[in-house]
Amino acid sequence: MPGPVLALVGATGAVGTVMVDIFNGRTEWPWGEVRLIASPRSAGKKITVRGEELTVLALAPEVFDGVDVAMFDVPDEVSAQWAPIAAERGAVAVDNSGAFRMDDQVPLVVPEVNDDKAADRPRGIIANPNCTTLSMMAAIGALHREFELRELVVSSYQAASGAGQEGIDRLQAEYAAVAGKEVGVRAGDVREALAAAGLSQEDSPFPAPLALNVVPWAGSLKADGWNSEELKVRNESRKILGIPDLKVSATCVRVPVVTTHSLAVHATFANPVTVAQAHEILAAQPSIVLVDNPEAGEFPTPADVVGGDPTYVGRVRQALDFPNTLDFFVCGDNLRKGAALNTYEIAESLAKTL
Repeated sequence: MPGPVLALVGATGAVGTVMVDIFNGRTEWPWGEVRLIASPRSAGKKITVRGEELTVLALAPEVFDGVDVAMFDVPDEVSAQWAPIAAERGAVAVDNSGAFRMDDQVPLVVPEVNDDKAADRPRGIIANPNCTTLSMMAAIGALHREFELRELVVSSYQAASGAGQEGIDRLQAEYAAVAGKEVGVRAGDVREALAAAGLSQEDSPFPAPLALNVVPWAGSLKADGWNSEELKVRNESRKILGIPDLKVSATCVRVPVVTTHSLAVHATFANPVTVAQAHEILAAQPSIVLVDNPEAGEFPTPADVVGGDPTYVGRVRQALDFPNTLDFFVCGDNLRKGAALNTYEIAESLAKTL
């Protein structure tokens, strides 16, 4: 008997391409059919999935007929329009955009943390969290189950790819513009090098140069000086963990890294917790790699983590002046676990129930 039918919307985009890599690397494969879907301009392209060359279909209502699970790796406005259509046609829509994350009728799911919520989907849609939130959630969820999280202070160090292909292209162009030049010695010389290379700041997805720099801003401006990425960390953490009054403060920073988000996490719990206990719990999680030996210079960095599925955790410390509090550092590939992989893991979990 053939397995369920899986559709991937946005198959030719940055996250969709990573999703196809994930398809091709899975050991177990529950799907009887895969449909690759994209905008009309990408229709007709050929992509190989598990040894079979598939033709990309143009996004239209009828492509969802007979589909059991439809994954959306597309911009918010596309998901907002098409995910409900897929659900109306009988598919469970698993959406990677921000269109439905805070909808009370749409569960926000991280399988390691709240997989049970996926069954309660009144609109036929399941949302995937923002990649920044996701990068820390496996670790936070595991510790919360044992010690009961109360407060969370986070500083993120977000890769250029979090701004999409445009962000990647801009960082690469900036690197090329400053390569071999003596810049970073005085104020303004990085900007001058970019201008000399024809790179206008107005055309950048970042509000300041990113090469040889860090930019304390990600997303769009919200009330009281907060940005959208910071509010996502707060609101999504509350929803995923089921703690509506969780105290959260986040500062999101863009760094000159192509792929892999990092976070410095300050987590306060209701119950006492030691570093040894945290090490034991984190090391036992199948989706976490604990790398924590500062004496030997061993801790997670984006360059070591990029391209991998697990979340990497290190620098676990007992906060010196805060009771029941741990500080630690997390790295996760924002295009894999932070986007494609979590979406696929939700779909794979659904396949067991179909």
